[in-house]
Amino acid sequence: MPGLALTLALAVVAMWLAGLPTLSSTGLSALTLAIVGGMVLGNTVYPAMGDTAGAGVGFSKQKLLRLGIILYGFRLTFQQIGAVGISAILIDALVLTSTLFIAYQVGTRWLKLDKQTALLIGSGSAICGAAAVLATEPVLRAKPSTVTIAVSTVVVFGTLAMFVYPALYPMVHHLGWAVSPQAFGIYTGSTIHEVAQVVAAASQVSTATADTAVIAKMIRVMMLAPFLIIVSWWMARAPQAQHDGQRGGITIPWFAVLFIVMAGVHSLGWMPQPVVNALLQIDTLLLAMAMAALGLDTRITAIRAAGVKPLLLATVLFGWLIAGGAVINVAVRTLLHI
Repeated sequence: MPGLALTLALAVVAMWLAGLPTLSSTGLSALTLAIVGGMVLGNTVYPAMGDTAGAGVGFSKQKLLRLGIILYGFRLTFQQIGAVGISAILIDALVLTSTLFIAYQVGTRWLKLDKQTALLIGSGSAICGAAAVLATEPVLRAKPSTVTIAVSTVVVFGTLAMFVYPALYPMVHHLGWAVSPQAFGIYTGSTIHEVAQVVAAASQVSTATADTAVIAKMIRVMMLAPFLIIVSWWMARAPQAQHDGQRGGITIPWFAVLFIVMAGVHSLGWMPQPVVNALLQIDTLLLAMAMAALGLDTRITAIRAAGVKPLLLATVLFGWLIAGGAVINVAVRTLLHI
């Protein structure tokens, strides 16, 4: 109970702060604020409370996280996917796979990072920011400090994207390239890290851009489930798994499957909107508690020991999302004659 109470308090404060107009306009989500609050306490007063609060903090970081990912499915519907057409689905899939490929190759081969760090940073950049990092952590069995590093890169470059992307739209038109608000919305939704950051950036262009961007972003979110299943399959067949006698045993992340099921339930439209809104508030609370728990278990010394390589990898991925994402958007729309 002490650990649950602590993470709950941090989550409630983070949600309250995220709702303030001053902070909401910056795109800082409750998840980001929760992990920051957890890190502050984790490196000051929490070590003295570890014996009494450790069990509850661990429960928040593991069990509540999975429940939060399941409820995350209520944020999207299959109808939203149909509204933007095949082009957005194809663009999202290409951006996601290419970003993950670059993250793994550059991270492990050039920067000599371990595969957990490379994939966590890649998942945060390629899919849906902090939520993707949190969802990938139990599949990879990564250390709390590694997860925090990955989340930190999402915060840094996602925040930077909120200023870069609105400046790109008039720049593109100044160069004489005709890009519709909807097309720029798909580009924004397919390449910016967090949902909140997508909204913050796209809304500065136009309402039409923001609406399309959110749908394109939520399609990326839906791709989280198959990504986790593939990662689980890949991990089970890795040389280390063979050495540990675990080869062939695929651990299906059922919370990812249930995430898709919840999206399907939401798509049916059977649930009253007030109930859905309440579930989304609960979902935000659960994920914020998981982030707070992660922050509590993270030590600054561990982040410092990681060095600049994770930041370099995130920088490479950010450049790819802007430039490579633009190429993918243009190529797909040209191929489909849109």
